[in-house]
Amino acid sequence: MSQSLLYAFIIFALVMFFTPGPNNIMLLSSGLTYGFRRTIPHIAGITIGFAFMVGAVGLGLGTVFLAYPILQTILKYAGAAYLIYLAAAIALSGPAKPGEEGARGPMTFWGAAMFQWINAKGWVIVIGTITAYAAIAQFPLNIAIQTLISLLVGTASTVVWAFFGTALRPVLTSERLVRAFNKLMAILLLASLYPVFMDA
Repeated sequence: MSQSLLYAFIIFALVMFFTPGPNNIMLLSSGLTYGFRRTIPHIAGITIGFAFMVGAVGLGLGTVFLAYPILQTILKYAGAAYLIYLAAAIALSGPAKPGEEGARGPMTFWGAAMFQWINAKGWVIVIGTITAYAAIAQFPLNIAIQTLISLLVGTASTVVWAFFGTALRPVLTSERLVRAFNKLMAILLLASLYPVFMDA
């Protein structure tokens, strides 16, 4: 096992997972709007769904996308369309009120897990993980290591971002402030699409 490559991959994972992106922006908004406890399924969906994606691509699913490049294009634009929808939903959302508990809520486990497959930043991380750091160990141990590190770092980053949103709840006490904050998050979410369209 190449220890220097392993350390380099851990640094890569920390930078990529903790920096702002669609997942982290949505978790920040969800933590503020719904609180940490109700955001847990969203957290679990991201962390488990993304780790599964790393493992699946590393074990051979990536060859399908190499063989059929049109699939990458479809996923890219489907992801962009869904992010625009999510940005609109966040921009229009206010704080959850007691009478609305059953009417709406944060993203579900399965919704968050499936979102990873159309998340542009997620694909950048997966491709970087599988191609640049494959020599961490012999196949398939390298894929297992990469998947485990992705799961651990992903869990840490999603929890931090959701907690950060939750910590803002006592500060952003009025509905007007929450709506303004959510509009800002929606703008940042739309800004995360910049690399997608620049690569078009």
